[in-house]
Amino acid sequence: MYCTQKVTDDIIWVGGSDRRLALFENLFPLPDGVSYNAYLIQDSKTALMDTADAAITRQFLENVEHALDGRELDYLIVNHMEPDHCAVIGEIVRRWPQAKLVGNAKTFQLIGQFFDFPLDDKCIQVKEGDTLDLGHHLLTFMMAPMVHWPEVMMTYDATDKILFCADAFGTFGAFHGSVFADEVDFQNRYADEARRYYANIVGKYGSQVQSVLKKAAKLDIAMLCPLHGPIWRQDIAWFLKKYDLWSRYEPEEQGVMIAYGSMYGNTSNMAEVLANLLAQKGVHALRVYDISKTDTSYLIADAFRYSNLVLAAPTYNNGIYLPMETLLHDMAALNLQNRRYSLLGNGSWAPISANKMNEHLSAMKGMQQVGEPLQIRSSLKPEQLPQLEALAQAIVDSLQ
Repeated sequence: MYCTQKVTDDIIWVGGSDRRLALFENLFPLPDGVSYNAYLIQDSKTALMDTADAAITRQFLENVEHALDGRELDYLIVNHMEPDHCAVIGEIVRRWPQAKLVGNAKTFQLIGQFFDFPLDDKCIQVKEGDTLDLGHHLLTFMMAPMVHWPEVMMTYDATDKILFCADAFGTFGAFHGSVFADEVDFQNRYADEARRYYANIVGKYGSQVQSVLKKAAKLDIAMLCPLHGPIWRQDIAWFLKKYDLWSRYEPEEQGVMIAYGSMYGNTSNMAEVLANLLAQKGVHALRVYDISKTDTSYLIADAFRYSNLVLAAPTYNNGIYLPMETLLHDMAALNLQNRRYSLLGNGSWAPISANKMNEHLSAMKGMQQVGEPLQIRSSLKPEQLPQLEALAQAIVDSLQ
C-alpha cells in the first residue's frame, strides 16, 4: 500500500523510512533508523527527484505509481548517485522506458558504473544554471560537487521556491508520521542526529559546503527538501546557520567534551575528577564519554559542537590506546579544526600517550592547547590534584 504525503499541491513526497537498518554506510549506528526522501512533481510534464535505497524498493515504487496516478513519467532527475538514493534507477527505467534521465556529466559516468542498461538517447545532460521547464514549474540546476560526492547537484524550483538539496541538510532518523520539521519536535528528536549526520558524512568538505551556501544565499528559498530527514519550510535560517558554523569549523557553543579511554578504571577516574572540578567551577555545557563503548560518530558530532576537547588515554604498546587513536584519526580525516584541547595521559612504566596525542592534534589546523598536560603513572595521586585543579581552571578561563 502506498504511503505518500503532499509537499505542495502538486509536489508529493514518495520516499520511505527504514527502521531495520542498523548501520548507515555499514559504519554509523542508526538507533532510530533513517529516511530516504524522493519527490514527484505533477505538472504538464512529470518529474521524479531521485530514487531510494534498495531496502525500500517496494514501498518506493508503490508510492511513485500512486503519485503518478496513471500518468507516464517524463523525467527522472538524479541529484545524487550514492546507492541509498540511486538503487532503484534501473527499475524506474524498466517500468517507464520513455522517461528521460537528467543529470550532469559525472552523473552519467556513475550510472554507467553502477548499472548495465544502455543509456542511448535517455540522457539530458545539464550544467550549472541550466533549466528544465515542466509547464508550471521551472527547475534550475546548481552544481554542488563534493557535498559529498563529486557528481552532486541541487535542483531549485523557482515556482514554489524549493531547493531539492541532495544530501545537504540531511538528518539521521526515520520519520514518525509527518515529513515536515515544523510538525515534529526537531530539537529533541532530530537536532543531535542532524549534527552527527553532517559531521560524519559531510564534515570533511567544509569549503565545498561554504560554496553551496553562497549560491543558496542568492536564492529565495521557502523550502528545503533533503534526501534524508525532515523537510524544512519554517526556521530555515536557523538550520542554514548551523551549516555555516559547521562548515567553517566553528563551535556551536562554548563547552567541553571529555573523551577518555581506560583499561582498568584509573584513566577514567582522572577524567571524572576533572569533570567534577569543571562542574563545580560553573561549566554546565559538559559531556563525558567512554570511547571504548561509544561509537566514534557520536564523539565526532560533539567535537563539532563544543569549543573545548579533553582527551584522556593510557599508553598502549608504546603508543596511544587504540580507540583514542581511532578518534584522532577520524578527527583529522573529517578536517576538524579551530578547537581548544587539553590532555590527560597515563602509563605505568613508559607514559607517553599525552605526547603522542599532542602530535596528532598539533598537526590539525587551528588547534590550541589549553593548560599543561597531566601525565600520571598508573593512578592519580593526591599530590597531583593541584595540577588537575590548575588544568580545570585553565579550561574555564579559555571558555570566557
